[in-house]
Amino acid sequence: MAQVPQTFFDALAVRSWCGLALEALGRAREEIDAINVYPVADGDTGTNLYLTVESATAAVEAVFAGHEARGDQEPALADAVRAMAHGALIGARGNSGTILAQLLRGMAQVLAGDRAPAHADGEGLRTALRHAADSARRAVAHPVEGTVLTVASAAAEAAGEAEGDCGAVARAAHEGARAALAETPARLAVLRRAGVVDAGGRGLVAVLAALVETFTGEAPRSMPAVGGPWSGSVRIAGPGPHARVEEAGGLGECADGGAAPGPGTEAGGPAFEVIYLLEAGDAAVARLRDRLDALGDSLVVVGGDGLWNVHVHVDDAGAAVEAGVEAGRPYRIRITHFGAEDVHTTGAEPTAPGERAQRAVVAVVPGEGLADLYTGAGATAVLARPGEPPASGELVQAVRRAHAREVVLLPNDADLRHTAAAAAEQVRAEGVRVALIPTRSAVQGIAALAVHEPERRFDEDVVSMTSAAGATRYAEVTVAERQSWTMAGICQAGDVLGLVDGDVAVIGQDLTATAEAVLDRMLAAGGELVTLVLGDGASDSVAAHLEARVREGYLAVDTVVYHGGRQGALLLIGVE
Repeated sequence: MAQVPQTFFDALAVRSWCGLALEALGRAREEIDAINVYPVADGDTGTNLYLTVESATAAVEAVFAGHEARGDQEPALADAVRAMAHGALIGARGNSGTILAQLLRGMAQVLAGDRAPAHADGEGLRTALRHAADSARRAVAHPVEGTVLTVASAAAEAAGEAEGDCGAVARAAHEGARAALAETPARLAVLRRAGVVDAGGRGLVAVLAALVETFTGEAPRSMPAVGGPWSGSVRIAGPGPHARVEEAGGLGECADGGAAPGPGTEAGGPAFEVIYLLEAGDAAVARLRDRLDALGDSLVVVGGDGLWNVHVHVDDAGAAVEAGVEAGRPYRIRITHFGAEDVHTTGAEPTAPGERAQRAVVAVVPGEGLADLYTGAGATAVLARPGEPPASGELVQAVRRAHAREVVLLPNDADLRHTAAAAAEQVRAEGVRVALIPTRSAVQGIAALAVHEPERRFDEDVVSMTSAAGATRYAEVTVAERQSWTMAGICQAGDVLGLVDGDVAVIGQDLTATAEAVLDRMLAAGGELVTLVLGDGASDSVAAHLEARVREGYLAVDTVVYHGGRQGALLLIGVE
């Protein structure tokens, strides 16, 4: 669909840019993953960039939705770019995603500054791109030429020489980035040996192409990731993270742009990638940089104003996290072992390439204990840590990893329904038959999984699972973080809340008493089976009390208890 060009850089242009960049990275994701050979050949640069922009896009859409709900006019440019930068910061993945988050933050610092206009013209865009490139370079401990940093600097330099409106500046930045990307193999030996351009730089060119389309309505031609005067005859010899690139004179392993790796990173480098958000002051972060720089390599620390995104490759993941604890409050901690599957996703061993299973179940679960339960039942579980829901790209990866012709997708969260729908549409385009069952809680997913029979016809199995989930009422018991209005009245920070089918039904002071009140409300409408899932903050005595309550007060009702681990809620309750 043709894009309506934006004359100035205003909030609507930010929204359009994010959407177009997400589409562009979605199209190029697999290509970028396949050429990811630097600093670690883990084949995920395209995916990481996509997930980072997806988080930025969601944040911008939330700002627009808030204004629409209040009946206001569209948000100011400052509001939109701040949301874009914040969304990218909290959702940044990998080395490349972290650097892109800092590029967007650098632009926001100019476009949302104290003297920022209601909308930016060509001059404002030139200044924003220059500041973005400089701030990204400062965020990397040991900048390396021939990476995304080189591409960003070239884009800023070309934009600085351009005259005219935002469209002209964006075109110049894109052309400058394209030219620099083509030269990355000449600047970085690992790229030259593999016969590829830098993966992070290739992703940035796609993002800048989306910026051009935002202001002109026309998408510039894309650039191939392989081939060119440095490599002779080049072709990708295999898809995905283990792709190899054949070239005249040799065969190279495919290597992300950014920070310099330490000795031996290209082969036998640090074993772990550690990423976390950190609440800390500037002085503490400066000390943290020094400590992490001594522990590993590929160090990138981005952010500011008390919130940072920390990325590093290390052999001692525990020491990297401990350094964050000493600096402030780290959270959303992700530790990935290079060569292993994404730690978000667990499940049965993948079927051998080419041997697709007939049917699989992919489910989002809120805790490690439930992940074990789901995987034990044969499902592929995608872990949703507290405050860190999976993005659609992660669900797509999980469906691909399940390697089946037919997939039943259980989001297990009302807020994830649209994310799951987007993932389902993407894998349907790849020829996989997908059914999305709109489960709103993990206990509904348990009920659906209990009646799953892969031997049945697909439609019959989906109907049976949907019916079981729909017949399960769900509740959770949690602690209020702040004072707020609820359906049951005003709650204070620290109150115990009992939510039934998503709405606050009980406000109490004691976990056991509140859970009992919730359970009584649910069983008043009848039931045959009660499912209790204990979080880390709930003791076994709570479950024992509730089991006794059911046994004494409700005849012919059974109770099952599971331990969910770090699931966010203290207790999940399901009644079938």
